[in-house]
Parts: sequence; C-alpha cells; structure tokens
Amino acid sequence: MNVRDIQTALKAAGFDPGPIDGVRGRNTIAAIKAFQQKNGLPADGIVGPKTAEKLFKGTAPAGARFDTPGTMPWLQTAFELMGTREKPGKGSNEAILGWAHDLEILSYNDDDIPWCGLFVAHCIGSQLPDEALPNNPLGARAWEKFGLKATPQLGAVMVFWRGSKTSGLGHVGFYWAEDDEAYHILGGNQSNAVTITRLARDRLVQARWPRTVPPPTGIVRLADKQGKVLSQNEA
Repeated sequence: MNVRDIQTALKAAGFDPGPIDGVRGRNTIAAIKAFQQKNGLPADGIVGPKTAEKLFKGTAPAGARFDTPGTMPWLQTAFELMGTREKPGKGSNEAILGWAHDLEILSYNDDDIPWCGLFVAHCIGSQLPDEALPNNPLGARAWEKFGLKATPQLGAVMVFWRGSKTSGLGHVGFYWAEDDEAYHILGGNQSNAVTITRLARDRLVQARWPRTVPPPTGIVRLADKQGKVLSQNEA
C-alpha cells in the first residue's frame, strides 16, 4: 500500500486528495482526516489498519503492511529524501533551504549551517501539520522535549549528545534499525547528506514519539554491521 493507492481510494470514495501523484501533501492529509471523521475514526491523518479496512472496504492492496515506514509518513518522507546533500563550495542546496522556508525559519540561509534538526522538522512538519515542533528546531538537543518519551523503535526521533554529555551539542535523526553496538539513524547532515549512519548506543539521550499519531508500535529492527564505522561527529 502506497500513497498513490490511498489517493486513488480516497478519490473513489468522494474525498479529493488533489492530484494522484503519490505525494502525501496537505490535500491528501486533509482528505484522509475528512474520511476518518465521516467514518467515526480518530482523525489523525494516518492510514493504519482500521482506516485501511474502511477505505479499501476490507481489501487492502497487495503487499499492504502496517509495520513499515509507509504507515509512518514522517519516516517515509525521510527515506525518500535519502541522498539529498549539501551543495559543495559556494551556494546551497535549494531543497534544504526550501525546508527552512516552509517552516518559516528565516535565519537559515546557508546549508553550511548544521541541518540535522531542520531535516527532522521538515519530515514531521510536512506530514504531521498538527504536531508541535520545538521552539528552536535547528537545535538537536531541543528535540529532547519533543512529543512523548518513547523507547528506541522504528520511526522514533532519536537525540544524541555530541562532544560530551554536558556540551549541549548533539545530533538528531530517526530510528531505522540497530545492532549490538549502535543505532542506525536515518538523518540529515550525516557526512553532509541524508544517509543511514551508525551512532554508538551510549550516546543516546532521548527517544521521542509524535503526540498526534497512534501510540508507538515498539518495532525494533536488527541490522548487521557490514563493516561500517561508528559515527562520532555528524557536524
């Protein structure tokens, strides 16, 4: 089940998601919420099992699962942005600057400014418009108070210290997987790009979960190390 499947079903049910383009934009989110309200479901904008059962009349598309990033739109957006990177030399990647513009962070005008927090804010802000973001989303450690406290699991916002536990510096990204030494973090500003990077487990400060979505699923994904080096500095 993908966004295009959802948009097609919404349109057939009389709820306009905008263009059938596979993009979970504001029109699609509004259509999902309107469908949920009409069908007596919590209007959270997330197509989980109960919404899918109503929307697809008991027959979800082939391959539909509800333990994957597709049911966590903020994580799906993050994954789709894999490979986005800073512009080398002078100038900036306009896509990264566009995230700041959409969030009305007027002070952000150069992709040399650390953007791990901006990446997380973009993924959550664009997909969960009712979710409150930190007052300073650019600050990685500001995400320690985001949403609700959670355990490390698929889709969680993961906050790490950098330099030292008391430095006030940090890094933030999304849980993707883990091994016995590290969390595998899908995040921005990791080697100047959106990547999946291993961060040492003992650097974790907080795991957080959005307030405006269904409760955490507790999904933990194990991964092998494949010789990847533990990241020590994501600046």
